Amino acid sequence: MLSLEPTDDLAKPAFKDAASCAKWLGQLQLTNLNLAQGTLRAQLDEFNRYPLRGKERLQTLETLRETVGIVQGDYAKKLAGKKLPFSDDEFKSIIALSSLWQSMLNGYLRCLQSLSSGDSSLTPEAALVTQRCQLYSSMQLGEFLRLGCEPDGRSWQRFHAIYAHAEEQGLHLQPVADKFNRAGIPISCRTLYAKMLLLHRARLLGLTRTQWHLIDHWLDHWGDAFSIEPRCSMSRGDAPPLAVDLAGMHGFVPIQHATSAPTMRFMAMVPLSKQIRVTTILLQQGQSPKQLELGEELSSKDCVDLLNRLHACWCEQRAESLADEPRDAPLVRMCQGIENIYAHIARKPFRQASASGIADKEAQKQIETFGRVLDQTDRHDLAQLGFLAEEWLVEEDGLLHARLLRKTSTGERMGTGQIVCVHKPEATTYRVGVTTLVSVTRSGQLYIGVRYLPGTPQAATLRGSTSGNLLSGAAAALALPEMSNLRIPASIVMPRDWFQAGRTLELALHDGEKQSVTLGISVEKGNDFERVSFTAKS
Repeated sequence: MLSLEPTDDLAKPAFKDAASCAKWLGQLQLTNLNLAQGTLRAQLDEFNRYPLRGKERLQTLETLRETVGIVQGDYAKKLAGKKLPFSDDEFKSIIALSSLWQSMLNGYLRCLQSLSSGDSSLTPEAALVTQRCQLYSSMQLGEFLRLGCEPDGRSWQRFHAIYAHAEEQGLHLQPVADKFNRAGIPISCRTLYAKMLLLHRARLLGLTRTQWHLIDHWLDHWGDAFSIEPRCSMSRGDAPPLAVDLAGMHGFVPIQHATSAPTMRFMAMVPLSKQIRVTTILLQQGQSPKQLELGEELSSKDCVDLLNRLHACWCEQRAESLADEPRDAPLVRMCQGIENIYAHIARKPFRQASASGIADKEAQKQIETFGRVLDQTDRHDLAQLGFLAEEWLVEEDGLLHARLLRKTSTGERMGTGQIVCVHKPEATTYRVGVTTLVSVTRSGQLYIGVRYLPGTPQAATLRGSTSGNLLSGAAAALALPEMSNLRIPASIVMPRDWFQAGRTLELALHDGEKQSVTLGISVEKGNDFERVSFTAKS
């Protein structure tokens, strides 16, 4: 943990104490975010190399905290909602984010090193220094989690080592004030440690950024319910404890995966289970989220739903996810995008009506690619035409939801709110759904959650004339049937920018049936589709 590069008298940082740091920050231009982030990182690294008494170093780091937090928060927004895995440029951005958190951590580790070497000026600040090390190690892990990536083993090892040091020094329970903490209360190393472990365990719930920040806030207030002990006990019916290895490269594991290693620690989940259940009951009895220190971002109903999901994730016995515990699992095939899904359901690609010139160009392209013009039968060879379905391992495949792990670490990038189609290799029926969660495992595989749309989809073609800024011509679509027993009307999954309430279109199903339809309301809108109700014109 304390293996830092030696200081160097030749280091020339732009600031050498808190006063000069404050002056430098006042002149730092924040309008160019990339430049500001890179400048902060470079100067902080140079400052960390500069030999300095521990007290002056600590005061300077405390001066940097607000600006670093603002810049990092704005910089992270560039990556929010991006498809995964990241592109090369996006990956460079997340490394830049992680590196600046690491630079802050290295600064406080330098203070911790001075403290361990007998620097008496830091003795009164031992708890603060240790807490800041735990905090910035958490920030680094959290950045990866919020963006849908599993942190690397080295980051976990450093995170655990800092807590082990805090525990060894008897500083892990001491609350430390932090004016930048949203909860406005002193936070101990144990709370920071348990909070990050719990957030990591909840990462596969498909949390929105708002939910992520809310849960982070809630856990600060629930710190009294946390315990991290070298031993544990459990009774039948209790929420089972979770285990973590202080020498390991992972987060919490179920109690049955614990070893007898002296570095093993356990968190009793009964107190947290009680906290969540009591909070849920009080919400149901009419207390507001604000009264219960749950914030004002979510309604009482949404808070109850989220609390129930967290309780199931943290406090109830469940099988480990394929993302955490690889194992044999059934296979399904999946494709994404309306035209790709159309091709698999119809067993042929979607084709726009082409003018002769366009048709000639298509024929020439086929000759160049395949050495001949493909006939209609050839077009059914979807793989040859590039309409590939990927193989995914099934963790869960229910009536309403699925959880899948891509078999390989290569394939299409994915994001939430995308339309996908899932089918078993031997089946002839298809299920269409929307991605609710996309995460990358440490091995580079994608893990996704899917919410299925009701009904068996049919491949369909839409035709319409120009109307304002709306698209015209023809487009691939998916028709979903009416389900009167569930009071679900028929709907069409269409490309974005095709919908306008009251618009009339021709809907042609794959079996040849054509009808004129009037669009009703937009039922839901995703990143690459819109699902719309309609009525058939008589």
